[in-house]
Amino acid sequence: MSAEYRTGNPGSLSPEQVAFYDREGYLALPQLLDDADMAAVIRSMQQKVDEIADDLYANHLITDKLEAESFENRLARLFEGKTDAEFLKYGRSWRDRLPGYFDLMANPKILDAVASLIGGEIFANPVYNTRPKVPKVAAGTVPWHQDRSYWPDANANPVITVWVALVDATLENGCLHFMPQTHRQQLLSHHREAYTSTKYTEIDPEHLVGKERAIALPIEKGGVILFNDRCVHMSTPNDSKQVRWSVDLRYQPTDQDPMPQHGVGFLARSDQYPDRVATLEDWLAKRPEHEPIAQLA
Repeated sequence: MSAEYRTGNPGSLSPEQVAFYDREGYLALPQLLDDADMAAVIRSMQQKVDEIADDLYANHLITDKLEAESFENRLARLFEGKTDAEFLKYGRSWRDRLPGYFDLMANPKILDAVASLIGGEIFANPVYNTRPKVPKVAAGTVPWHQDRSYWPDANANPVITVWVALVDATLENGCLHFMPQTHRQQLLSHHREAYTSTKYTEIDPEHLVGKERAIALPIEKGGVILFNDRCVHMSTPNDSKQVRWSVDLRYQPTDQDPMPQHGVGFLARSDQYPDRVATLEDWLAKRPEHEPIAQLA
C-alpha cells in the first residue's frame, strides 16, 4: 500500500477498510511491508540476539553461540532445554533504542495506514515491543487482555496498536486471536496472571463469556494488524521449532497524553508542524520533537 498522503483526507486505507476497523476493532493488512522495510529492524534484533548469546556463553550456559543459524532459528536453539527464568532474564519483550526500530516506526506505509484512522498529526507512543515467541517458553503465551490495561490512567484514546509479523505468524507458532467488536467497551477489570512468571495483564474470567466467537488471525511475513487498544486479544503458545518474531508499535493523535511514565515517544508525522517531526538523531537522544537550529540573520 503506497497510496498518496492526502491533506484533509490523509491515509492509505480504503473507506471499506476504515469501516471494517471501526466496526470490528481490528484490521489486517497482508503484505504491507517488504523485506527492505523490515531489514533494519531485523538487524537490530539480531544485534540483541548477539548480546544474549555472548551473555549465555560468558555464564557457561552454552558452548556454541550458533552464529551461523538463521534469524528464525537461532534464539530458539540458544534456549533449547533452558528454563523460563533463564529466558525471562532478558525480558519477556524488548524495547531497545536501536536505529532499526525508528526506521520501522517512521515507515511511511505504516504511518499512511494509521493516518486513515486518527488523522495526519501522529505521535509514536513510547510503548513498542519486540516479541520473540520462543518455542516451549511460557513468555510466549499471552492471555486474553486489552492493551489499555497497561496504561489505565493515561488520557490517550484511541491508541492504535500496529502489530508487525517479521516471520509468518501461524496457528502452530502462536498467531494473534481477537474478540471482534470488544473495542466498544471501556477498560475491563483485569489482574496480573500468576501461572507463569511474566505477570501479563489478563481480563477477569467474567469477561470471557462469548470467547468461542473469537477469531484466529494468521498472517504472513510483512503483514500488519492494526487494532484498538480496547480490543480484547491474545496469542497461543509456539508449538513450532522456530521463533515467531513480531514487533508491536503504537500511535495516537498528537493532542493526547504522551505517557512519559512509559518512556519517550516522538512526533512521527505532522502537517501543521513538519519541521518538528523527530529524526533518528532526536529519537536516539530521547527528544520527542526536532528542534530546528535558528537561522542566523
